[in-house]
Amino acid sequence: MHKQFALLTALTLFSVLNLGAAETKYKSPAEVVGKSFPELKVEFIGEKPAYEGKARIVEFWATWCPPCRASIPHLNEVYKKFKDKGLVVVGITDEPKQKIESFRQKIPMDYSVASDASGALLSQLGIEGIPQAFVLNKKGVVVWEGHPMEMKEATVEKVLAE
Repeated sequence: MHKQFALLTALTLFSVLNLGAAETKYKSPAEVVGKSFPELKVEFIGEKPAYEGKARIVEFWATWCPPCRASIPHLNEVYKKFKDKGLVVVGITDEPKQKIESFRQKIPMDYSVASDASGALLSQLGIEGIPQAFVLNKKGVVVWEGHPMEMKEATVEKVLAE
């Protein structure tokens, strides 16, 4: 009986400690501002960019979404203007790799693109509408979130200068 109690206590303690290591789930993207952005557990289409220690924009989009399509030229321009200063842009969709590759042949995306096929990252961040963008400083902390067309270049310049 004593061994069973000790085992049960150990398992309970392990479960409680393990819960602390679980990924934070946000109710809305606004809750992420001021916090570290979650690890990108996604499948990159092409080469994975070297983004550690760099300012970045992470944007969630879809091929079927008209506002997302309208944001792509804007993100291409922002990336083109700031990539030589170290900016990394990553567009993430929950669609399959083949669909993304086909789409990019019609509408060029000059920045990195990835698939979160499970939708886990979207869910973790509390994203219910797209497009949704996040600007991260070089430490990976979110300094801004919102519609990518509303993102100010001054915000990007600030995180690049830090």
